[in-house]
Amino acid sequence: MYKPIDQYGLIGDMNSAALVGTDGSIDWCCFPHFDSPSVFAAILDDRKGGRFQIAPRVPNSRIQSYLPNTNILSTRFTTPTGQMSLTDFMPLGNGRSGDSCPHEIHRVVRCTSGTVDVACTFQPSPDYGRSEVALSRVSDGVVARGNRQMLTLVSDAQMEIEDGEAVAKFTLRAGEEVVFVLAYGSRRPQRIGSYHTMSKFAQTKVYWEVMASGMTYDGLWRDDVVRSFLLLQLMIYAPTGAVIAAPTTSLPEAIGGSRNWDYRYSWLRDSSFTMDVLFRMGQVERAEQYQRWLLDQCRLITDKPKILYGIKSNSSLKTADLDHLEGYKGSSPVRVGNRAVGQVQLDVFGEVILCFDTLRANGGAVSDEAWSLVKRFANLICDHWRDKDRGVWEVRGPKQHFVYSKVMCWTGLDRAIAIAHGLGIDNDVERWRHTADAIRQDVLEHGWSAEKQAFAQHYATDALDASNLVMPFVGFLPPNDPRVISTMEAISDELGVGPLIRRYNPVAVDDGLGGQTEGAFTILSFWYIGNLIAAGRVQEAKECFEELLSYANHVGLFAEMINPWTKEALGNFPQAYSHIGLVHTARNLSRALGGASTRSNLASAAD
Repeated sequence: MYKPIDQYGLIGDMNSAALVGTDGSIDWCCFPHFDSPSVFAAILDDRKGGRFQIAPRVPNSRIQSYLPNTNILSTRFTTPTGQMSLTDFMPLGNGRSGDSCPHEIHRVVRCTSGTVDVACTFQPSPDYGRSEVALSRVSDGVVARGNRQMLTLVSDAQMEIEDGEAVAKFTLRAGEEVVFVLAYGSRRPQRIGSYHTMSKFAQTKVYWEVMASGMTYDGLWRDDVVRSFLLLQLMIYAPTGAVIAAPTTSLPEAIGGSRNWDYRYSWLRDSSFTMDVLFRMGQVERAEQYQRWLLDQCRLITDKPKILYGIKSNSSLKTADLDHLEGYKGSSPVRVGNRAVGQVQLDVFGEVILCFDTLRANGGAVSDEAWSLVKRFANLICDHWRDKDRGVWEVRGPKQHFVYSKVMCWTGLDRAIAIAHGLGIDNDVERWRHTADAIRQDVLEHGWSAEKQAFAQHYATDALDASNLVMPFVGFLPPNDPRVISTMEAISDELGVGPLIRRYNPVAVDDGLGGQTEGAFTILSFWYIGNLIAAGRVQEAKECFEELLSYANHVGLFAEMINPWTKEALGNFPQAYSHIGLVHTARNLSRALGGASTRSNLASAAD
């Protein structure tokens, strides 16, 4: 049976990731990369997807948590006869680039009191469940082969092959432990001792602890910020520096609906905001690696950058519906690839320029190559800002003059001017300033809805869109401007349920999906709180923020969306964008409340 989307913790090695359920079942994992075909996908089809579960054989209660300041997951089970812990981690590569990642999952089962009868079920289903699986015995375990994917599972527990799956059943007494190692690829060792689990555990633990200790944040809600910071690390594809939006595909934005998308790719928008967080939290090296990746991608396309890219040079974004999988709780289709790669979204120019301006504002150097990209994007804004586009939400309906897109075009020019001044360069600045003024006037004239007393989604409608909450953050209008306050209140009244904010009303907007409902978009809920802070309503913002934090799952992770009425998690999980919003909001709210904030008092574009 399907567990709630948020009943999982995430482990990863900055190459791929796995969802580990509170019942000890790995129900989603792609090897060897984020965008590789899955080897376990029970979260998308309980019968065909495949899983790897370790749990007591009798009814039990369980508590799942991360080891402090790490991405190592611990699930503690209590049975009538004893207690056991299950520790899950993926060891990282030794090289700085992440290329040496071993592509392994280590699972350590330990009885902490009494006795516990344990069962391990290994049911791989390679290639999104499209491949026949051949299981065979080896020295310390089994090997699974299917459609050019090969997995080796070794353990000091005896495993048997039964009905297409490998099973181990054993009893542990207090102090005893059993280790399982799942390794991807051919010619892997077949002896458990060859994998040095305890040594890799120690190395992995130290890596994450050092990462967390280097985070430059001393404000309120630090534990929540640390968890978000570490989660964002798991969204980075270490070999290239690309940042994925989420490690999953096709988790639905509404149960039973078709808003099911593949987020295992790198959106320029999400990635730039992620790098913004990393800059501010002191992790300059990863941010600079992302910039190198970004420059490499954009160098390949001279006049029309894509809005998203694969994480590596041979990534395919070609779309396909996996009709053999029923989807999470029957939510079909299950999709791989993403058609949005061909869309025009003008806001990305501004968001990328914003990323480089954050680097400059935090004392980083804007290279000649980076400046060349900023200049090119700024001039593309001047050439195309009057065009219609698909907007930030990638609508499949008609192109429109989306207000958010125009605002981010203005933002791109505003920050390009700031970068130029910082570099002592005057070329093109007058054109950019003149165009920025024209964009602002155009939005104020055509983007305002007199009926709603708020900025509308686009020029041809009075429908609201919560993305317009970005205006005070980027300086398009002052936070105390009556139009900003009125827009915030109208969005709260029409699209909000408490602090939970929906993107727009699907019935009032032609997004090409027939008015299908969806949940509240998590980052927009944080943006709403940011507007309250900017408006000086700090105590109200604090109450909303703490309520929103209560909707995180048991290990502090957020999905893309939250059902505003049931509070269940919806959409791909966990979502980088959601945690970006949490970090920025915690920073700003901590500062507004007078708490120790950060070692840098600079505000963020997404603050």
